[in-house]
Amino acid sequence: MAITASQVNELRKLTGVGMMDCKKALVETDGDMQKAIELLRQKGQKMAAKRADRDANEGCVLAKTTGNFGAIIMVSCETDFVATNAGFVEFTTSILDAAMAKHLTTKEQVMDMDLNGSKVADAITDQIAKIGEKIELAHFETIEAEKVYAYIHPGNRMASIVGLNKAGYDQVGHDIAMQVVAMRPVALDAASVPQEIKDQEFRVAVEKTKEELIGKAVDAALKKAGINPAHVDTEEHMASNCGKGWITEEQVNQAREIKEKVAAEKAAQLSEQQINQIANGRLNKYFQENTLMEQEYIMEAKVKVKDFIAKADKDLKCTGFKRLELGA
Repeated sequence: MAITASQVNELRKLTGVGMMDCKKALVETDGDMQKAIELLRQKGQKMAAKRADRDANEGCVLAKTTGNFGAIIMVSCETDFVATNAGFVEFTTSILDAAMAKHLTTKEQVMDMDLNGSKVADAITDQIAKIGEKIELAHFETIEAEKVYAYIHPGNRMASIVGLNKAGYDQVGHDIAMQVVAMRPVALDAASVPQEIKDQEFRVAVEKTKEELIGKAVDAALKKAGINPAHVDTEEHMASNCGKGWITEEQVNQAREIKEKVAAEKAAQLSEQQINQIANGRLNKYFQENTLMEQEYIMEAKVKVKDFIAKADKDLKCTGFKRLELGA
Protein backbone atom coordinates (compact mmCIF):
# COMPACT_ATOMS: atom_id res chain seq x y z
CA MET A 1 0.00 0.00 0.00
CA ALA A 2 1.08 3.62 -0.52
CA ILE A 3 2.55 5.26 2.59
CA THR A 4 1.59 8.89 3.05
CA ALA A 5 3.79 11.67 4.40
CA SER A 6 1.36 12.19 7.28
CA GLN A 7 1.79 8.54 8.36
CA VAL A 8 5.58 8.87 8.29
CA ASN A 9 5.40 12.12 10.24
CA GLU A 10 3.08 10.56 12.85
CA LEU A 11 5.44 7.61 13.36
CA ARG A 12 8.38 9.98 13.63
CA LYS A 13 6.60 11.98 16.33
CA LEU A 14 5.79 8.79 18.23
CA THR A 15 9.28 7.30 18.07
CA GLY A 16 11.71 10.12 17.31
CA VAL A 17 13.32 7.91 14.66
CA GLY A 18 14.46 9.43 11.35
CA MET A 19 12.02 9.91 8.47
CA MET A 20 13.59 7.29 6.18
CA ASP A 21 13.62 4.61 8.89
CA CYS A 22 9.99 5.41 9.71
CA LYS A 23 8.97 5.12 6.07
CA LYS A 24 10.79 1.77 5.70
CA ALA A 25 9.08 0.43 8.83
CA LEU A 26 5.65 1.48 7.55
CA VAL A 27 6.30 -0.06 4.15
CA GLU A 28 7.37 -3.35 5.75
CA THR A 29 4.26 -3.42 7.96
CA ASP A 30 1.77 -2.26 5.28
CA GLY A 31 1.10 0.96 7.14
CA ASP A 32 0.25 -0.66 10.49
CA MET A 33 1.41 1.94 13.02
CA GLN A 34 1.71 -0.37 16.02
CA LYS A 35 3.56 -3.02 14.05
CA ALA A 36 5.88 -0.32 12.68
CA ILE A 37 6.65 0.86 16.22
CA GLU A 38 7.42 -2.71 17.26
CA LEU A 39 9.62 -3.19 14.19
CA LEU A 40 11.63 -0.08 15.05
CA ARG A 41 11.96 -1.32 18.63
CA GLN A 42 13.27 -4.66 17.38
CA LYS A 43 15.76 -2.73 15.30
CA GLY A 44 16.81 -0.91 18.44
CA GLN A 45 17.23 -4.21 20.30
CA LYS A 46 19.45 -5.58 17.54
CA MET A 47 21.47 -2.38 17.54
CA ALA A 48 21.79 -2.55 21.34
CA ALA A 49 23.10 -6.11 21.11
CA LYS A 50 25.66 -5.10 18.49
CA ARG A 51 26.88 -2.17 20.58
CA ALA A 52 26.78 -3.95 23.96
CA ASP A 53 30.57 -4.21 24.17
CA ARG A 54 31.15 -0.55 23.35
CA ASP A 55 32.18 1.98 26.00
CA ALA A 56 29.49 4.42 27.09
CA ASN A 57 31.58 6.89 29.07
CA GLU A 58 29.64 10.01 28.13
CA GLY A 59 26.12 10.84 29.20
CA CYS A 60 23.99 12.98 31.47
CA VAL A 61 24.04 13.16 35.28
CA LEU A 62 21.14 14.93 37.00
CA ALA A 63 19.89 15.29 40.57
CA LYS A 64 16.67 16.62 42.11
CA THR A 65 14.97 16.80 45.49
CA THR A 66 11.43 17.15 46.80
CA GLY A 67 12.27 18.31 50.30
CA ASN A 68 13.00 15.14 52.25
CA PHE A 69 13.62 12.90 49.23
CA GLY A 70 16.31 13.21 46.61
CA ALA A 71 17.43 11.19 43.61
CA ILE A 72 20.44 11.20 41.31
CA ILE A 73 20.60 9.54 37.89
CA MET A 74 23.15 8.77 35.20
CA VAL A 75 22.07 7.85 31.68
CA SER A 76 25.15 7.06 29.64
CA CYS A 77 25.91 7.16 25.92
CA GLU A 78 28.96 6.92 23.68
CA THR A 79 29.66 10.49 22.56
CA ASP A 80 29.66 13.98 24.00
CA PHE A 81 27.68 15.11 20.95
CA VAL A 82 24.72 13.00 22.07
CA ALA A 83 25.23 13.71 25.78
CA THR A 84 24.90 17.46 25.32
CA ASN A 85 21.94 17.23 22.96
CA ALA A 86 18.84 18.87 24.44
CA GLY A 87 16.70 15.86 23.54
CA PHE A 88 18.97 13.47 25.43
CA VAL A 89 19.00 15.71 28.51
CA GLU A 90 15.20 15.96 28.28
CA PHE A 91 14.95 12.15 28.08
CA THR A 92 17.13 11.76 31.19
CA THR A 93 15.06 14.40 32.99
CA SER A 94 11.80 12.64 32.13
CA ILE A 95 13.06 9.39 33.69
CA LEU A 96 14.22 11.18 36.83
CA ASP A 97 10.99 13.14 37.23
CA ALA A 98 8.81 10.05 36.78
CA ALA A 99 10.90 7.98 39.18
CA MET A 100 10.75 10.70 41.84
CA ALA A 101 6.98 11.08 41.41
CA LYS A 102 6.63 7.37 42.13
CA HIS A 103 9.19 7.55 44.96
CA LEU A 104 11.24 4.73 43.42
CA THR A 105 14.51 3.84 45.10
CA THR A 106 16.29 1.30 42.88
CA LYS A 107 17.58 1.14 39.34
CA GLU A 108 15.60 -2.06 38.75
CA GLN A 109 12.35 -0.33 39.71
CA VAL A 110 13.12 2.54 37.35
CA MET A 111 13.86 0.21 34.43
CA ASP A 112 10.47 -1.46 34.96
CA MET A 113 8.65 1.87 35.39
CA ASP A 114 6.10 3.12 32.88
CA LEU A 115 7.26 6.13 30.88
CA ASN A 116 4.77 7.59 28.42
CA GLY A 117 3.09 4.26 27.79
CA SER A 118 6.13 1.95 27.73
CA LYS A 119 8.68 0.66 30.19
CA VAL A 120 11.87 2.66 30.65
CA ALA A 121 13.83 -0.35 29.39
CA ASP A 122 11.86 -0.19 26.11
CA ALA A 123 12.16 3.60 25.97
CA ILE A 124 15.94 3.24 26.16
CA THR A 125 15.83 0.70 23.34
CA ASP A 126 13.81 3.20 21.31
CA GLN A 127 16.47 5.83 21.98
CA ILE A 128 19.15 3.44 20.73
CA ALA A 129 17.21 2.96 17.49
CA LYS A 130 16.74 6.70 17.19
CA ILE A 131 20.28 7.81 18.01
CA GLY A 132 22.38 4.83 16.94
CA GLU A 133 24.54 4.71 20.10
CA LYS A 134 24.77 2.49 23.14
CA ILE A 135 22.55 4.03 25.81
CA GLU A 136 21.93 2.67 29.28
CA LEU A 137 20.60 3.64 32.67
CA ALA A 138 23.96 3.38 34.41
CA HIS A 139 23.00 4.49 37.92
CA PHE A 140 20.05 5.58 40.02
CA GLU A 141 20.51 6.43 43.71
CA THR A 142 18.29 8.05 46.34
CA ILE A 143 18.47 9.61 49.79
CA GLU A 144 15.82 10.35 52.40
CA ALA A 145 16.44 12.80 55.24
CA GLU A 146 14.78 15.67 57.06
CA LYS A 147 16.02 17.86 54.18
CA VAL A 148 17.85 16.78 51.02
CA TYR A 149 19.87 19.09 48.81
CA ALA A 150 21.08 18.59 45.25
CA TYR A 151 23.87 20.09 43.19
CA ILE A 152 24.55 19.58 39.48
CA HIS A 153 27.89 20.77 38.16
CA PRO A 154 27.60 22.79 34.93
CA GLY A 155 27.72 20.43 31.95
CA ASN A 156 25.72 17.61 33.59
CA ARG A 157 28.82 15.45 34.04
CA MET A 158 28.67 15.15 37.83
CA ALA A 159 26.16 15.78 40.58
CA SER A 160 25.36 15.01 44.20
CA ILE A 161 22.56 14.75 46.74
CA VAL A 162 23.14 15.38 50.44
CA GLY A 163 20.91 14.75 53.45
CA LEU A 164 20.77 16.89 56.61
CA ASN A 165 18.97 16.04 59.87
CA LYS A 166 17.38 19.51 60.02
CA ALA A 167 15.60 21.79 57.59
CA GLY A 168 16.25 25.51 57.33
CA TYR A 169 19.93 25.39 56.42
CA ASP A 170 19.71 25.79 52.66
CA GLN A 171 23.09 27.47 52.19
CA VAL A 172 24.85 24.83 54.26
CA GLY A 173 23.12 22.05 52.33
CA HIS A 174 24.01 23.61 48.98
CA ASP A 175 27.64 24.14 50.01
CA ILE A 176 28.05 20.57 51.27
CA ALA A 177 26.54 19.22 48.04
CA MET A 178 29.13 21.28 46.12
CA GLN A 179 31.87 19.92 48.42
CA VAL A 180 30.83 16.36 47.60
CA VAL A 181 31.03 17.01 43.86
CA ALA A 182 34.34 18.88 44.04
CA MET A 183 36.27 16.72 46.51
CA ARG A 184 34.94 13.23 45.67
CA PRO A 185 34.66 11.77 49.20
CA VAL A 186 34.31 7.99 49.34
CA ALA A 187 32.26 7.95 52.55
CA LEU A 188 30.68 10.17 55.19
CA ASP A 189 33.33 9.43 57.84
CA ALA A 190 35.98 6.83 58.68
CA ALA A 191 33.41 4.50 60.23
CA SER A 192 31.42 4.54 56.99
CA VAL A 193 34.33 3.50 54.75
CA PRO A 194 33.73 -0.10 53.58
CA GLN A 195 36.05 -2.57 55.28
CA GLU A 196 37.40 -3.83 51.95
CA ILE A 197 38.56 -0.30 51.10
CA LYS A 198 40.17 0.09 54.53
CA ASP A 199 41.98 -3.23 54.09
CA GLN A 200 43.12 -2.32 50.60
CA GLU A 201 44.38 1.12 51.63
CA PHE A 202 46.22 -0.36 54.61
CA ARG A 203 47.94 -2.94 52.39
CA VAL A 204 48.98 -0.18 50.00
CA ALA A 205 50.27 1.88 52.94
CA VAL A 206 52.30 -1.07 54.25
CA GLU A 207 53.95 -1.70 50.88
CA LYS A 208 54.66 1.99 50.35
CA THR A 209 56.19 2.24 53.82
CA LYS A 210 58.45 -0.75 53.17
CA GLU A 211 59.57 0.67 49.84
CA GLU A 212 60.35 4.06 51.39
CA LEU A 213 62.31 2.62 54.33
CA ILE A 214 64.33 0.37 52.05
CA GLY A 215 64.80 3.18 49.55
CA LYS A 216 66.17 5.54 52.22
CA ALA A 217 68.65 2.92 53.38
CA VAL A 218 69.83 2.28 49.82
CA ASP A 219 70.17 6.01 49.08
CA ALA A 220 72.19 6.55 52.24
CA ALA A 221 74.55 3.71 51.28
CA LEU A 222 74.97 5.06 47.73
CA LYS A 223 75.76 8.56 49.00
CA LYS A 224 78.29 7.12 51.44
CA ALA A 225 79.99 5.45 48.46
CA GLY A 226 80.07 8.79 46.62
CA ILE A 227 77.32 7.88 44.12
CA ASN A 228 74.36 10.16 43.38
CA PRO A 229 71.22 8.01 43.89
CA ALA A 230 69.41 9.93 41.13
CA HIS A 231 72.04 8.76 38.60
CA VAL A 232 71.45 5.06 39.33
CA ASP A 233 67.75 4.82 40.20
CA THR A 234 66.98 2.73 37.08
CA GLU A 235 68.95 0.63 34.61
CA GLU A 236 68.02 3.12 31.86
CA HIS A 237 69.44 6.03 33.87
CA MET A 238 72.60 4.11 34.66
CA ALA A 239 73.23 3.36 30.99
CA SER A 240 72.39 6.93 29.95
CA ASN A 241 74.43 8.63 32.66
CA CYS A 242 77.38 6.34 32.06
CA GLY A 243 77.29 7.30 28.37
CA LYS A 244 77.25 10.99 29.33
CA GLY A 245 80.29 10.51 31.55
CA TRP A 246 78.42 11.43 34.74
CA ILE A 247 79.26 8.07 36.33
CA THR A 248 81.80 5.38 35.47
CA GLU A 249 81.16 1.77 34.59
CA GLU A 250 82.84 0.83 37.84
CA GLN A 251 80.34 3.02 39.78
CA VAL A 252 77.44 1.45 37.89
CA ASN A 253 78.54 -2.04 38.94
CA GLN A 254 79.17 -0.82 42.49
CA ALA A 255 75.71 0.77 42.61
CA ARG A 256 74.05 -2.47 41.52
CA GLU A 257 75.86 -4.37 44.27
CA ILE A 258 74.96 -1.79 46.92
CA LYS A 259 71.31 -1.66 45.89
CA GLU A 260 70.91 -5.43 45.97
CA LYS A 261 72.83 -5.98 49.21
CA VAL A 262 71.45 -3.07 51.24
CA ALA A 263 67.86 -3.65 50.05
CA ALA A 264 68.01 -7.28 51.19
CA GLU A 265 69.59 -6.39 54.53
CA LYS A 266 67.11 -3.61 55.26
CA ALA A 267 64.12 -5.76 54.27
CA ALA A 268 65.26 -8.41 56.76
CA GLN A 269 65.62 -5.80 59.53
CA LEU A 270 62.28 -4.02 59.07
CA SER A 271 60.18 -3.74 62.23
CA GLU A 272 56.59 -4.84 61.76
CA GLN A 273 55.54 -2.55 64.60
CA GLN A 274 57.18 0.46 62.95
CA ILE A 275 55.69 -0.39 59.56
CA ASN A 276 52.18 -0.77 60.98
CA GLN A 277 52.51 2.47 62.93
CA ILE A 278 53.50 4.42 59.81
CA ALA A 279 50.87 2.62 57.71
CA ASN A 280 48.15 3.52 60.22
CA GLY A 281 49.27 7.13 59.96
CA ARG A 282 48.91 6.95 56.20
CA LEU A 283 45.45 5.38 56.59
CA ASN A 284 44.36 8.22 58.87
CA LYS A 285 45.58 10.70 56.27
CA TYR A 286 43.52 8.83 53.68
CA PHE A 287 40.43 9.27 55.89
CA GLN A 288 41.17 13.00 56.28
CA GLU A 289 41.40 13.46 52.52
CA ASN A 290 38.63 11.10 51.42
CA THR A 291 35.83 11.17 54.00
CA LEU A 292 33.42 14.08 53.87
CA MET A 293 33.41 15.05 57.54
CA GLU A 294 37.23 15.07 57.79
CA GLN A 295 37.92 16.88 54.51
CA GLU A 296 39.00 20.50 54.48
CA TYR A 297 36.04 22.67 53.54
CA ILE A 298 36.63 24.06 50.04
CA MET A 299 35.27 27.51 50.91
CA GLU A 300 37.34 28.04 54.06
CA ALA A 301 40.96 26.96 54.51
CA LYS A 302 41.95 24.88 57.55
CA VAL A 303 38.33 24.24 58.49
CA LYS A 304 37.00 20.69 58.35
CA VAL A 305 33.56 20.07 56.91
CA LYS A 306 32.28 18.76 60.24
CA ASP A 307 33.39 22.01 61.91
CA PHE A 308 31.78 24.12 59.18
CA ILE A 309 28.48 22.33 59.81
CA ALA A 310 28.84 22.67 63.59
CA LYS A 311 29.34 26.44 63.24
CA ALA A 312 25.88 26.69 61.70
CA ASP A 313 24.30 24.55 64.42
CA LYS A 314 26.00 22.24 66.90
CA ASP A 315 23.17 19.72 66.45
CA LEU A 316 23.17 19.86 62.66
CA LYS A 317 24.40 16.65 61.01
CA CYS A 318 24.96 15.38 57.50
CA THR A 319 23.20 12.02 57.37
CA GLY A 320 24.54 10.82 54.04
CA PHE A 321 25.30 11.62 50.42
CA LYS A 322 25.35 10.17 46.93
CA ARG A 323 27.63 11.28 44.12
CA LEU A 324 27.83 10.34 40.44
CA GLU A 325 30.40 11.34 37.86
CA LEU A 326 30.81 10.30 34.23
CA GLY A 327 33.84 8.07 33.79
CA ALA A 328 34.36 7.59 37.53
